[in-house]
Amino acid sequence: MSERLTPLDASFLYLERPHAVMHVGAVMVFAPDDQAPDHADLLERVGARLARVPRYRQRVRTVPGGIANPVWVADESFDVTYHVRAAALPRPGTREQLDEFVARVLARPLDRSRPLWELYLVQGLEGGGFAVVTKTHQALVDGIETVDIAQVVLDDTPVADVPPPAPWGPGREPSDLQLVMGSVLGAIRRPGRLLEAADAGVGELRRAAADVLAGAGQVLSAVATTASRPAHRNALNGPTGQARRYVTVATDLDDYRVVRDGVDRGDVGLTPSINDVVLTVVTGAIRSWLESRGEVVGRATSARALVPVGIRPEGADVHASSRVSACFVDLPVGEPSPVVRLHQIAFAMWRQVDRGRAMGADTLAGLAGFASPTLHALGARMGGLASRTFFNLVVTNVPGPQEPRYLGTTPMTETYPVMPVADGQALAIGVTSYDGRVYYGINADRDLVPDLAVLAQAISDSLAELVGRA
Repeated sequence: MSERLTPLDASFLYLERPHAVMHVGAVMVFAPDDQAPDHADLLERVGARLARVPRYRQRVRTVPGGIANPVWVADESFDVTYHVRAAALPRPGTREQLDEFVARVLARPLDRSRPLWELYLVQGLEGGGFAVVTKTHQALVDGIETVDIAQVVLDDTPVADVPPPAPWGPGREPSDLQLVMGSVLGAIRRPGRLLEAADAGVGELRRAAADVLAGAGQVLSAVATTASRPAHRNALNGPTGQARRYVTVATDLDDYRVVRDGVDRGDVGLTPSINDVVLTVVTGAIRSWLESRGEVVGRATSARALVPVGIRPEGADVHASSRVSACFVDLPVGEPSPVVRLHQIAFAMWRQVDRGRAMGADTLAGLAGFASPTLHALGARMGGLASRTFFNLVVTNVPGPQEPRYLGTTPMTETYPVMPVADGQALAIGVTSYDGRVYYGINADRDLVPDLAVLAQAISDSLAELVGRA
């Protein structure tokens, strides 16, 4: 039995363009290990665990005539060797070479005729380690029934043995006639469905976008008020091309704690969160980057960020199911004082999010184990729904586990998100904390941001400036 894509999932297929792909990724770096899995081992491990994520053996099939949303159907010719690939960096295997590999791989659209994911084992890193790079379409990762593949292959303890794969058969793929008849029967049961589908889900997409922008009842009305004012256009916006640059920055989590606990609370008396500190670091980096380009940065200069936040339903306990909702924050790029920037951002976040319902870092990090890639994907979904005129960039900050994760018996030492660059925007920033460190993955349009290395250095400098004031 085929399952129809939801209007929201289908929208990410309808809206995708060659220059604005709708997939997310993760870069996981592993320590040198004589027992590290090779390509054959990784194939076996992934194949054994695909039963946990049945969607990864399904592909998208359109309904003839476009009378209904596409459906998920079993891929009768599913070949795990197509999706799990091997690559090697040329000597010396620097991080810059790995970043370039990620930029090129993540910029390429996924093959719509196959399941919408890829995974790369990248060997030849300088020092003897290796990396695993994932690439998953947003239509695939809904965070409820289907998670990112990175969440499936990692374990919280070393696991040497690979369990035998669960029995699997693809079943028969429906014919065009069966797809049409299924859609017609569905329309009979739900009058008006054909008219909705004929509009390619546009009406439902607008309603879904409105729910996100209003916070779906979970983010205060300040979100909708902010989003109603178009963002100021600046170097963060422009005609997006297909080529990308990608850069990573690794920092210490303790530095963010020092800033959070040591900076004077100011007149409003708010204690900033780690997320507030991250946003302040990004704000200072954007300020330095704009100045390095010779752009005028005045007191009124700002950059509006779409920031996904975890929200707990009102009255629910700490173990209740959560939801990721959107905040729009005008980052005070024009403010010269890093401490004042932090106060302004902390207040802006407090004003939009009821702190009694915001999910704590420990709770978010504990969702389904290593959920960071999946939660970044949910943040990317919000960015895909909202109008480009509402914000300048997406910044996702997802707390990860503070204990090591393993691929087989090999510990993961670093993990960086790869967020999609939205049409009309220059870059997207993903942030993940893991095992005492905070990792930035910055994905950018190759032509709009030829100086991405300057922005990466500005991240480190901005954090150091804040620590110096704590």
